[in-house]
Amino acid sequence: MTASPRPPKTLEDWDARYADGNTPWDSGRPSTNLIRLLADHRVAPCRALEIGCGTGTNAIYLAEWGFSVTAVDISPRAIAAAQAKLADRDVKVDFRQADLTADPDVGGPFDFVFDRGVYHTLREHHLRELLAVLGRVTNPGATYIALAGNANESQPREGGPPRVRAEGMCAVLSPLFDLVSLSECRFDGVVIDGQALEPLAWAGVFRRRA
Repeated sequence: MTASPRPPKTLEDWDARYADGNTPWDSGRPSTNLIRLLADHRVAPCRALEIGCGTGTNAIYLAEWGFSVTAVDISPRAIAAAQAKLADRDVKVDFRQADLTADPDVGGPFDFVFDRGVYHTLREHHLRELLAVLGRVTNPGATYIALAGNANESQPREGGPPRVRAEGMCAVLSPLFDLVSLSECRFDGVVIDGQALEPLAWAGVFRRRA
């Protein structure tokens, strides 16, 4: 299995990656950054949305900690895998296939949103649509945690996530969200062709403006 240097763009692209198992972003474990940030910022269980949920690991983790979770992904294959994974767990998650660029119905409103990689994937061509969804489904005071590829990464680009600059990320989110914290971290690692990948990331915590 070799990581593709071209980020998926369409539903078919994403489905093909899940069909091939070419998903270096999917460690199969709850995000250590999510766990840390929930604790650091004392995010209590509430109505939560995960965008770009993939195979559902983080959504199920949130549900097990008492959150009422809706989780969406563009890939039907990913959602099917998430639902299969959920069948073995004693919690509920509302998994939905949804294209965030097409004004989807994702429910809500929510007091917490988790985004591992959606912002950096959509920002170049579909930022307006992403912001419209976030603005529509978040309550005033809601917490938005976004993990995004970091432009300070020194490793070669091939196979890694899109990379963004901190000032750009904060600027485009500022009409909707106040910045609470922004720190450098590493995406959780996976091994592809014997190589451990832990790309440099931004961990942003934002609060929805009133």
